[in-house]
Amino acid sequence: MRKIISLTALSLALCLALSGCAGKKTANLHRESYESSELQFTTPQDGAPIAIFDTSLGEIRAVLYPDQAPMAVDNFTGLAQQGYYDGLPFHRVIYGFVAQSGDDTGTGLSGASIWHNNPYPVERTDSLHHYSGALGMARSGDEENTCLSQYYFVQSLPEMDKDLKKSLEESGFRQEVIDAYEAVGGLPYLDNEYTVFGQVYRGMDVVDAIGAVDTDEDGKPLEDVIVNSVTISTYSAQEESQLDSAASSAAQ
Repeated sequence: MRKIISLTALSLALCLALSGCAGKKTANLHRESYESSELQFTTPQDGAPIAIFDTSLGEIRAVLYPDQAPMAVDNFTGLAQQGYYDGLPFHRVIYGFVAQSGDDTGTGLSGASIWHNNPYPVERTDSLHHYSGALGMARSGDEENTCLSQYYFVQSLPEMDKDLKKSLEESGFRQEVIDAYEAVGGLPYLDNEYTVFGQVYRGMDVVDAIGAVDTDEDGKPLEDVIVNSVTISTYSAQEESQLDSAASSAAQ
């Protein structure tokens, strides 16, 4: 059976060469807050769809973008509401690159869809990019019409190589996008190759902790990191404020 995803070997090679993701692992990366008019850095509106990932290392919250990636969001939310993702491991974790889950066999060789397990295509938009914290949909090899259930969090380091910045400028990336990549890090060479359908707005420290776990040579964690559940909900500024207050109190 053909392995799904794989955010291709070429993409990983670019990551290693340009983003320094082969550096020493740390689960406590310092990530500055960043303000931008780019969609992924704007505060979600009340009622916006979100996904809450309860993992064995903590909670991750991501806002979803159904207007920009309707098929990916429909499939992801449909599977989540069916309980498909509950109890699945992160089967592939590469520090400074991605943390990937969403395969019910835990091998990276399978997947599902709400359309009788039929795959769907990559969705492209200049509104969404592979910034650190982006939530993307994996696919099989170089074939576009092969997206299923496997998803990944971009766990790139908060830095950008000068050569990569120059390459983005020469490739015609918008300045706002280049500025955002320079500020927060990311994997721009995956743009237009894979679907971005969400962005982490709470719990990036958990994504970094997952990224730092020990793995074998194939990126499989030596000790399972489990997604206990994925809950589809809606954004509430009031609830988020309460979470901020609780976190502040716990830190004191």
